[in-house]
Amino acid sequence: MMDSEYDFSQGKRGAVDPVPPGKTRITIRLDDDILAWFRASVDEKGGGNYQTLITATIYSTKTRTIRGNIAPSFTRITHAKIILNY
Repeated sequence: MMDSEYDFSQGKRGAVDPVPPGKTRITIRLDDDILAWFRASVDEKGGGNYQTLITATIYSTKTRTIRGNIAPSFTRITHAKIILNY
């Protein structure tokens, strides 16, 4: 039971950590091994944010695709995995 001494009348609903401008909070499902790899990669480099590494990887792929260095084609989607051909 909650004590009557707590006053939440000035409380605000929503995320405690506000999303910075230019970012969007989403929910994404990644395979366990992929997430583990990103987390381990950050740890090996001495720490940081695995989400930033995921974003950097996506930007890198986007840039190379736009420049014509790679041309991924989505061949099939199986059990929430997108199989890419490069």
